[in-house]
Amino acid sequence: MKMDNCLLTLVFGLLMLDGCLARVVTVSPGPLIRVEGQPVSIRCDVKDYSGPREQDFEWMISKEAGGTKMKIISTFDAGYSHASLSKRVASGDISVVRLEDNEVELKISEVKTLDAGVYFCTTPSTDSIISGNYEAPVQLIVIPNTLKVSPLTPPPVVPEGSDLTLSCNVTRELTHPTYLSVTWSVKKGATSEEILVFGPQGDVVTGAKFARRYADGGIRLVPGKNGLFELVISKVTTSDEGIYECNGTEWTHESGGKWIKIVESKKEMGTVAVTPTGQSLSVKASSSSSSSSSSPLLLSPGESLTLLCSVAADNLAALGLEVTWLADGRDIITMERSGVVITNTSSGGAQGKRGEATLERTGAEEYRLGVRGVSGEDGGAYACRVRAFIEKGGRSSGGGGRWHMAAEKTSSPVTVKVAQIKPSFTVTLAAVQNPQMTAEPTELACHVTNITHLPVGGRLGVSWQHTTLPGSDPQASHPIGSLDGQGNLLLGPMYSERLKSGVMSLSRVQPDTFKLRFLRTQEIDRGQYVCTVSAWSVNSQGEMVNTAEYQSSQLAVKWDTKTPTLNVAAKRLREAAVGGATFEMSCTATTENLGEVGYSVHIQSQESLDAAVKTIISLSPDSVLQHGGATDPNRRDSLVLTKSGAAEFRFRLAGVQLSDRGFYWCLMAAFTKERAGQTWDKKATTESNKVKIDFQENGPSFSVAIQSDTTSVYPWETAKMECSLSVSGSSPKTGAHTDDLAYEVRWFFTRLRGGLTTTQVASVDRFGVVRKDARNSSSDVSIERKDTHTYMLNIHGTQDSDSGEYHCVATPWYLSASTGSWTQAGEMTSSRVFLTVRFAVWESLKLPLLYGVAASIGVGLFSLVLGLVCAQCCCRNTTHTPRSRNKLMDLEMD
Repeated sequence: MKMDNCLLTLVFGLLMLDGCLARVVTVSPGPLIRVEGQPVSIRCDVKDYSGPREQDFEWMISKEAGGTKMKIISTFDAGYSHASLSKRVASGDISVVRLEDNEVELKISEVKTLDAGVYFCTTPSTDSIISGNYEAPVQLIVIPNTLKVSPLTPPPVVPEGSDLTLSCNVTRELTHPTYLSVTWSVKKGATSEEILVFGPQGDVVTGAKFARRYADGGIRLVPGKNGLFELVISKVTTSDEGIYECNGTEWTHESGGKWIKIVESKKEMGTVAVTPTGQSLSVKASSSSSSSSSSPLLLSPGESLTLLCSVAADNLAALGLEVTWLADGRDIITMERSGVVITNTSSGGAQGKRGEATLERTGAEEYRLGVRGVSGEDGGAYACRVRAFIEKGGRSSGGGGRWHMAAEKTSSPVTVKVAQIKPSFTVTLAAVQNPQMTAEPTELACHVTNITHLPVGGRLGVSWQHTTLPGSDPQASHPIGSLDGQGNLLLGPMYSERLKSGVMSLSRVQPDTFKLRFLRTQEIDRGQYVCTVSAWSVNSQGEMVNTAEYQSSQLAVKWDTKTPTLNVAAKRLREAAVGGATFEMSCTATTENLGEVGYSVHIQSQESLDAAVKTIISLSPDSVLQHGGATDPNRRDSLVLTKSGAAEFRFRLAGVQLSDRGFYWCLMAAFTKERAGQTWDKKATTESNKVKIDFQENGPSFSVAIQSDTTSVYPWETAKMECSLSVSGSSPKTGAHTDDLAYEVRWFFTRLRGGLTTTQVASVDRFGVVRKDARNSSSDVSIERKDTHTYMLNIHGTQDSDSGEYHCVATPWYLSASTGSWTQAGEMTSSRVFLTVRFAVWESLKLPLLYGVAASIGVGLFSLVLGLVCAQCCCRNTTHTPRSRNKLMDLEMD
């Protein structure tokens, strides 16, 4: 009974919920005003319905409100259309397009006047309860197409910088509330860009590329009367060329605030070309308004120079001009667009005298240059350069718009000649000091005589030139340097470093005498020398200018070159007759055809005349001492190499050993350099005679043997190898004290697997210091000295990688009986001992097997206990009550 009450409550709630839903059918808000011949779209949708998600729609029309309805089209019935409309539906002129499951669109491709009326959108019911509306009407008004667009043809060619007016007449017959808009665009190639849109409600929208120009006032809209609209583009440039179009559009404003375009018409206005300013701009310079610029203008010193610059252009009034006069390509005076005149700084950096050069505008197209009191330096080619600027900003910018240069032109030059008398003089070149060999000084003097017509305040300058001797490969000429009229030194690229460092100099010793001096003449300085003297005077702008140049005859600087030679003699200073004594020798160098030199010394030796040469110690020309690595680093304090004279060096070897016996000599090289700080240049290299160290030492004799307690061990055991040394024929000191004898022992290992490569395992020097080398095995080694002559190698925790051959190398050291110093004996190598590390199978497997058995038994016992616990505590029998399905069955029945 209780279950039945719940079921009734659920059914009642569902019915109440369904009753709250009410179907709503809506269409586009009307009335809809459309133009005859244009496409029409009317949307219809349904909401708050029950049944399938996809709904069907039917469209009907009534010519008058409350009149008879005529079927147009249906989404589910192909034969729904009225007979008078069936052909238009079949041809697609009238169609319905489904946009969503609950939304469709009625489309008419070309609406006709007879299509005007009230349209009804109906949805068949799929609801369980009839509720809401199933039909929605909307009125369609069809008006005739009365839109007319009549553009005026713009001028085909417009000069750059002028204004362009685009006029377009857009009208329509006002029968219903419609609105107009006008769009101007320009087409360049295949792309079209909108310039400005006016309307439909009096608003203005500019294209992206024209927004800033419109804001600056460069584009203006001028609405007229009777449908006439004008667009003015100010200060056109070549980028404004193209085909201009006018587009008229008629709009309707439907309920909901939405603007609908109902018809538009686009017309080409015409093609506009912009003539660049550079094509029409012309600039002419002349000495008067009538004379030709091709004839030279002759003046006498002190007269005034007057030149005219005439400018012509198609759009001259729209241009801003910057006029500059140039003399021989150099700016002398400029009038800016604002009319400000600037006298330019001279090439030498001195400001020209104010008022000497003037520039004034005498007319709209004429600029006059005046120069008072001309001199010979004012002669040259004068030209007028004009730069034409166009302002991008419009009227709203108040004349402060952006300017860009549209063209630049320079007139043909006018030649101006000023009569003058050049200075005259004679130049001679002589050698004050001529070198006889390399590295000697050289001095040349350039004399000026017979000077005439040098103006007051005039000065002389000089330039020096060097040419290699004939037959040189290649023969070339290089500037050395020069002194101008103000005494400024200009350096040639090849000689700049030498002149800056002071090893050569250029000087003016008297007003009419110049000198070139080399402190140390080099081979490259041989050749022909020429000096060129120039006369300098001050022009009207206060600048020093070159007015005349005269060159001397060539002077040869050469000498017989001789090959530099170097001889070295070695001499024994102290004889090493016994071991431990001191050996000393000297090396003396003699040179020819070399000036001041520096020496490098290498002390070299060899055990015999056919043995390899070893470098013991060296000394560079800068007295940097370096050890050659041929001797033990511990004995470097016993090596001395010093410079004992200008060309003499001494070598000392203290505490000679048997291994030091052999031949010794000096390898010397002679270097020169041009100046301090420069790198050394090697000129010659030679070896001295050889000096021999040969002495006999009747010291003890030694032997070495190796033995092992076993040749086979198991992994992780310790292997021991004993290196035994024996001595015989010992000296008196060695027999008396064991401290007079020491050994250096090294142990080597050749791997069983891995080739014949022998590596050092460990070593102990004669002072007892043990060193172990890096190894790839996890085992460890140690060295134990059992007594004076016995050394033990222990390998702890042996591995398979330790299998192989072992041997020891011993070097004895003893106190020499003759000198009382430590002496190194010859190196000895023992025989080889083979060590095998065996692999014990049972020993390696017994522990893993025991661990595995114990783990298996433990896991089994744990599983058994866990099962018993679960059976007693967690897995009790419970009564299962099946769930009643009565309510579910009742729901299904319902």
